[in-house]
Formats: sequence, C-alpha cells, structure tokens
Amino acid sequence: MQTQRSIQQYRAIDLTLFAVILTVFETVLIQAGTKWFPQEAWMVSVTPVITAIVMMRWGPWAAIHAVLGGAALCFLTGAAQTNPRMIPVYCIGNLGGMAGLILLKKAGSEKIRGNAVQSMLFGGVVLLGMLAGRALVSLIVIRDFGALIMYFTPEAVTLLFTLVLMWVVRRPDGLFEDQKHYLKRLNRQADNPGEPEDEGGLR
Repeated sequence: MQTQRSIQQYRAIDLTLFAVILTVFETVLIQAGTKWFPQEAWMVSVTPVITAIVMMRWGPWAAIHAVLGGAALCFLTGAAQTNPRMIPVYCIGNLGGMAGLILLKKAGSEKIRGNAVQSMLFGGVVLLGMLAGRALVSLIVIRDFGALIMYFTPEAVTLLFTLVLMWVVRRPDGLFEDQKHYLKRLNRQADNPGEPEDEGGLR
C-alpha cells in the first residue's frame, strides 16, 4: 500500500513538472515567434514532444498534456479571444495524438526507446495524430473544408523539431522510459550494486 501511494505521489509530481515545462516552453516559443517572425505562417511547438515523453512514462496520462498544450496555444496566440471555437479544435483535437498509445502497445515501450528510428516515428505519430484530430474537430465545429490545410502546413517546422528532440530525449537515463520499469530497474541496481546498468539497448 505504501509503495503504491509513493508511486502515485511520484506520478503526480512528475506530471505536474512536465505540465510546467510545457507551459514555459510554449510561452517562450510563441512569444519569440511573434516577436521575431510575425509574418511567418509556420510555428514551433513542444507539445508533441512533451506529450510523447509523458506517454512513454505514464501512458494515457499524457492526455492531460495534449489538452494543456492545445489550450496554451489558443490563449498565448490570441486565437481563443478572436475565435473561441478554436479552443475545442486544439484542446480536443490534440487528443488525436493519443494514437501513439497504439504504437506503444504494439511495438512495446522498450523497443521504441531502444531504437532511434522508432523513437522518432513515435513522436511523428503523436504529432500527426494531433494534426488529424484538429482537422477532424474543425470539420465538426467550424465546418470550413478550405481551412483544413492550415492545420498541417504550418507544422512542418514542428515536425522536424519533434523528430530531432525525440532522438535527443531518448539518451538521458530514465527520461524516455516507462517509469514503473525505470523504478524497478533502480531498485534492482540498488539491491545488486555490481550489476551492470541496463541502458535499454539504445542504438
């Protein structure tokens, strides 16, 4: 019981920390983009990467960060004020990124973490799922077929950004790893100090 409670507390702290990281970085990126590239159509977002990391660490709990990222984008860009219908488009639409859970279940977390290409593919699936989700919700809420392309083209830089970061985040020990597996690994290493560290077969 004590162990279960400790894991729940650790998870709550971990989810909160990643929510703060997401909010801070989205704020910086959006303000920087608005200031330095006001006329550019493209944008950069950390929401897909943070969502993918949390999904690897805690599974479906990543839905919190997907929705939070959508809300941050709407309010920080002013879209929520000019067109409130964009709030469900981005917040609900971003849940399409949970399609990454399918890949996580089929391939397995260790296999995805252990292979650079699969890690980047995982991040790409999360991002493309979000874009498809936004387009689908937009069809229901806004009903503007001509605007569907706008949910994909500005995100080309975010896709590149996501792929690069997914390659990077898999390197630090325990960052891009199922946390129950990670905690068990730490306990096992603590009980057997001479046991070589398991790096998950990174390549």
